Amino acid sequence: MAVYTDITEDDLADFLTGYDIGTLTAYKGIAEGVENTNFLMHTTSGSYILTLYEKRVDPGDLPFFLGLMQHLAAGGLSCPLPLPRRDGAQLGELSGRPAAIISFLEGLWLRKPEAKHCRAVGRALAEMHVAGEGFALTRPNALSVGGWRPLWNNSAARADEVEKGLKDQIAGELDFLEANWPSNLPGGVIHADLFPDNVFFLGDALSGLIDFYFACNDLLAYDVSICLNAWCFEKDGSFNMTKGMALLSGYESVRRLTPAEADALPLLSRGSAVRFFLTRLYDWLMTPPGALVVKKDPLEYLRKLQFHQSVTSAAEYGLVRSEGSA
Repeated sequence: MAVYTDITEDDLADFLTGYDIGTLTAYKGIAEGVENTNFLMHTTSGSYILTLYEKRVDPGDLPFFLGLMQHLAAGGLSCPLPLPRRDGAQLGELSGRPAAIISFLEGLWLRKPEAKHCRAVGRALAEMHVAGEGFALTRPNALSVGGWRPLWNNSAARADEVEKGLKDQIAGELDFLEANWPSNLPGGVIHADLFPDNVFFLGDALSGLIDFYFACNDLLAYDVSICLNAWCFEKDGSFNMTKGMALLSGYESVRRLTPAEADALPLLSRGSAVRFFLTRLYDWLMTPPGALVVKKDPLEYLRKLQFHQSVTSAAEYGLVRSEGSA
């Protein structure tokens, strides 16, 4: 559930006087998401998303997130847009939280994506990477390799409560990743959280990308590896080669991976599996009973990590390279 801060109808109506979008007719909380409080809001002029930024989001990052959506939309990417207030600002305050109103994007996220959807996601991810070029603001990725050890240290002492031997297994994996993580691959703005619930479809057509609140500057191929983890595994934990091939071919229809990026894909996929394992593990261990947050099983990403540890080339994810091609 993603409604951490409740709001009253009177407070919301007063907040809306700062915008030129009509008067409130209805609103309701949105359950998806884990970082911020979100409401679907209807006014006399249309439908909008109201987001209250919670304590886990640094207010200093908000100009990056909101400005990025504007930059990407100007570059042709379908994504929500922050609406300006009457005073020209993008942010206001509601119930003691920074708050913004975002345009409503039509579509639904897919519970059971197929290969054709993975191809569309790969293409959209590459389009985002291209559209992100030239964005003036930067934001480091706090959840890349340099942030994993501190996050792990918060959970390590209790890791074996989740699975016996987990503490030693993850400590060894972190040693390996820190010693081998690439630093000279193409970089730029990445989404960093492009899971199925952040991609909307109308029928089989991708209608847009949402939730840019983990977006940052990092290796572009790392973003690809996140999508391989998020889109190309089945419920039983097996990797679906058909989906992997579709996602990668969709990506390369817009932006071709360099040979170095392709070579690094197994390593990057191990890293992105560790990243989501660690945040899930922390929430699994530290979220108090009764909290209105749906905890996600960290062992799902441990199994994905173990698969990636056995991969020796990007061809095992479905990347097709003709003989002699770069």
